[in-house]
Amino acid sequence: MKWDEFFVTGEPMIYGAMVSIVVASLAILIGLTYFKKWGYLWREWLTTVDHKRIGIMYIISALLMLFRGGVDALLMRAQLAMPENGLLDGQHYNEIFTTHGVIMILFMAMPFIIGLMNVVVPLQIGARDVAFPRLNAVSFWLFFAGAMLFNISFVIGGSPDAGWTAYFPLASLEFSPTVGNNYYSIAIQIAGIGTLMTGVNFIATILKMRAKGMTLMKMPMFTWSVLITCVIILFAFPVLTVALALMMFDRLFGSQFFTMANGGMDMLWANLFWVWGHPEVYIVILPAFGIYSEIISTFSRKNLYGYKSMVWSMVVISLLSFLVWAHHFYTMGHGVMVNGVFSVTTMAIAIPTGVKIFNWLFTMQKGRIEFTTPMLYSLAFIPIFTIGGVTGVMLAMASADYQYHNTMFLVAHFHYVLIPGTVFAVIAGFYYWFPKLFGFRLDERQGKRAFWWIIISFNVTFFPLFFLGLKGMTRRMYTYSESTGFGPLNLLASIGSVGLAIGFILLVYNIYWSFRYAPRDTTGDPWNARTLEWSTHSPVPEYNFAIEPTVKGLDPFWESKKGGHQLYEGKIEEIHMPNNSGQPFILGIIFFFFGFFMVFSWWVPAIIAGIGVVVMLAVRSFERDHGRHIPVKEILETEARLGGEQA
Repeated sequence: MKWDEFFVTGEPMIYGAMVSIVVASLAILIGLTYFKKWGYLWREWLTTVDHKRIGIMYIISALLMLFRGGVDALLMRAQLAMPENGLLDGQHYNEIFTTHGVIMILFMAMPFIIGLMNVVVPLQIGARDVAFPRLNAVSFWLFFAGAMLFNISFVIGGSPDAGWTAYFPLASLEFSPTVGNNYYSIAIQIAGIGTLMTGVNFIATILKMRAKGMTLMKMPMFTWSVLITCVIILFAFPVLTVALALMMFDRLFGSQFFTMANGGMDMLWANLFWVWGHPEVYIVILPAFGIYSEIISTFSRKNLYGYKSMVWSMVVISLLSFLVWAHHFYTMGHGVMVNGVFSVTTMAIAIPTGVKIFNWLFTMQKGRIEFTTPMLYSLAFIPIFTIGGVTGVMLAMASADYQYHNTMFLVAHFHYVLIPGTVFAVIAGFYYWFPKLFGFRLDERQGKRAFWWIIISFNVTFFPLFFLGLKGMTRRMYTYSESTGFGPLNLLASIGSVGLAIGFILLVYNIYWSFRYAPRDTTGDPWNARTLEWSTHSPVPEYNFAIEPTVKGLDPFWESKKGGHQLYEGKIEEIHMPNNSGQPFILGIIFFFFGFFMVFSWWVPAIIAGIGVVVMLAVRSFERDHGRHIPVKEILETEARLGGEQA
């Protein structure tokens, strides 16, 4: 292989990206060396098994991927801003189109959700960590290895170019002979294994590690949403893993699973992908529903209306999510009966979703609503998501879908579902739980300024796409003639995308400003909230709770503040905690190189890396690590320090 085949060449933007990657890497290395932070980085972050630190690393990764995927989005909107634009050629547009979708769904939305899960769930159920702390670290480093492997494709070898769904035969060697779709199949497999481990870990944590007295029907709604989401992960992600493995066999070893000849079936890929893909939508949206439930209840100063109906509606959504996948390809020749069945199941899923909308509205009814930044995102979500839901019912009608399918109408629909349904939620959750991690709130004035930029710009960007779709503009069209009349609405959408970028930049600036200037919170409860995580210190100590809480009601911390009962009974005793370990980090590095070698079919180094994975697993199997105990004296000193006293 020649160097010009290994590195992507010929594009000024790619050269700029290469230079920026090198400069940023050197700056990080020089900074760590100059400030003598290598030991701190290794001890406190790279080897940590603390669920809170792992959650923070997930969220930092998600924010980085938000801007990486956002650059792709801006490039697409710049290309479509005017007729016959030559900013991007067709191949480059296809690559950006593909990486934008994969990064935003799998490497931004998923890790942001999982990061909040890591931070919040053990605290909400009164646990000191997750059930399997080291497995939790392995999950993160496998996700991170997959994300980094996918992201180097645009400078080494070339990005995947068959769309984020990678439909065959477009993703086959015949039509995509570069290594781009090898990156797709292998990087997502590695990250997906980490996600599957997370699902197992949090199911065990929620079912087995709840505080004394916390029955299932006394769990906070966010914890319920995470439990149901993890069950979906448990059933959906193995399908994706198998599909990607078959794709890898087709591309690397010449098998014929998804080919157009020799007994292959291209539609098998479409079915397997969407059997995972539609539950995946609810994997990122159900936890968002849980976040909104916590925020709306807190800032309405009321308990959540219809708790049991909220739980059951999520259970019904999780079941129906596996029964709707074929609505993604009504036009591919199923026949009337099959299309009719999937049309009914798709429309049925709107019913439990509607139940949740009404529950949130009734929660706010007669409440003393406080319009904080998290609450503003929650309020904006309801009408915008409803537009996404109504257009989803329109798309659910199989006969009408022949008009909407593969047009910009569909693009507008799923952005009206996923951005308010997931992105607004993770931003709201980030603002809401930020003081719990860092001991201070993000600035409200700047948060509201960013909110209005994001909300207005979002609608300016995506609402015109409904009309472009109805006028016939298809979703993968990289250029168009002036005679189509698509120009003015595309220009409006592109202007909106710049506004969105400004909104997210303001959000990041708020983080920087607040770290420097925001007043510190010493109460642990800056929002006057209701659930257990707010009953401990901010920032949270390593062990979460000096004394394990006792729960007697649905909103235990709120009830204890109102004089209902004592949360913490008994005396402080030494606490058993897991030891840090560098093995998950090292395993992630080995998986990264294993995947990289597989992408280029370099079999000898791939086999060596594969042996390295097995060796790491064997080392762990024979290791005896029983953790450590934090003595009472150290706990008392920590409690005094975090309580605002001098130890």
